[in-house]
Amino acid sequence: MRVDPRTPVIVGVGQADGRVEGGDGSSPEPVDLMAAAARAAGEDASARSLLARLDSVRVVSLLSWRYQDPGRLLAERLGAAPRHTLLTGVGGNEPQELVTSAARDVAAGRADVVLVAGGEAWRTRMKAKKRGERPDWTRQADHVLPSEIGEDVPLSSEQEKAVGLVMPVQHYPIFEQALRIAAGRTVDEQLDRSAALWSRFSTVAAGNPHAWTREALDPATIRTPGPRNRWVGWPYPKLMNSNNDVDQASALLVCSAEVAGSLGVPRERWVFPHAAARAHDTYAVTERPALHRSPAIRVAGRRALELAGVGIDDLAAVDLYSCFPSAVQVAAAELGLPLDDDALPLTVTGGLTFAGGPWNNYVGHAIATMVARLRAEGSATGLVSANGGFLTKHAIGVYGTEPPAEGFRSQDVQDEVEREAAPTPAAPDHVGPGRVESWTVVHGREGPHQAFVAVRTPDEARTWAVSEDPDVLTALMERDVAGEKVAVREGSRLDLG
Repeated sequence: MRVDPRTPVIVGVGQADGRVEGGDGSSPEPVDLMAAAARAAGEDASARSLLARLDSVRVVSLLSWRYQDPGRLLAERLGAAPRHTLLTGVGGNEPQELVTSAARDVAAGRADVVLVAGGEAWRTRMKAKKRGERPDWTRQADHVLPSEIGEDVPLSSEQEKAVGLVMPVQHYPIFEQALRIAAGRTVDEQLDRSAALWSRFSTVAAGNPHAWTREALDPATIRTPGPRNRWVGWPYPKLMNSNNDVDQASALLVCSAEVAGSLGVPRERWVFPHAAARAHDTYAVTERPALHRSPAIRVAGRRALELAGVGIDDLAAVDLYSCFPSAVQVAAAELGLPLDDDALPLTVTGGLTFAGGPWNNYVGHAIATMVARLRAEGSATGLVSANGGFLTKHAIGVYGTEPPAEGFRSQDVQDEVEREAAPTPAAPDHVGPGRVESWTVVHGREGPHQAFVAVRTPDEARTWAVSEDPDVLTALMERDVAGEKVAVREGSRLDLG
């Protein structure tokens, strides 16, 4: 097939691990990790000269250090002078969004060579904090700004903020419980299911040379709480949570087929972005139609596959965003993928618990690993899902080793999501009776300290109730209270009755 010269193609991918780069237990700063990944991407493309030809450097938002314009710093490290730099907003969806925008810009002739990068040195930063130190990393003047800055959106309602329900470790166990309740499973049955899923993910990570933790764990080890696997947000022990205590970076080189050919990038290195779709579920979890579903994943996934001209059965590899087991289970259900198909594991990396969860940039690693996987397959198509917030912002990408028949295509399908799923009314001021919809008990190192309970009011609106009462916390972990009648008191306080 003749390839249009403007066809976007990923020609180089790189990943860097701070444990290797630092050599003394401390990582280089994030921009240097990204530079190492970018140089690896140039080597991977067999065309290091690509780095000198960068038109645009696009960087995923960092948490471990605040650079004013990390794209500019990264370009300087690489000896490049791009005319455009971009820093995203916050969210695990952003790496896929950057590849989508890069592919669109290359196809339209607005760019020839784009570097998409992200990196964190969170482990090193936290070690320094424990020592009472601040790393001597690069600082830029306040007036230095990227060409483009992504926007952030509020991800919590006023009531959610008022009761303190603002963290992933609080939300995703609630989704897990909702999955269990909808399926009619017991807590132990659901734990077995999620532990088996995570065990399969750990096995994939054990074979991934870029994974942070390369040890296959059995389900019993993953699901059993203990000194090294304490409860975090019950019913999740630590080994069912994303691991952001890592030093990792990734880089992707996206260019036009014309540039790839002119620089002699071997054809077997080319992997094409075929299609992408994006959408979001309600920004406030309170307003979700159901806590175990994602209309946005369903609609965006369906549309991405349609735009790519493939079906779910045509996929040779899949990577579903995997911050917690509930995220994978919801996405798999919406996309029509089984959890236990050994021929099609739902991760190519091993997931955020085992491969590593470098805050917003996990999907940068997933795409890099997907590219390598598709090359190894020879002629294959793969899908990557990206998730930001609390199963909130979603981006789906389809990739293949053959050029897309109709060129790269992408679409925002938010209008369709909103037509398919009406939000649930919120009742932040509700005081009175209700029934338990889902819940979690959040733990600290000393044990349980707070419960968050989703409550349906008599008119089927949703509100939240909280408790720090030790007897209530114990009851919520020992008794299945799904559907039970409760009362919400002033200040969103829970009364189990």
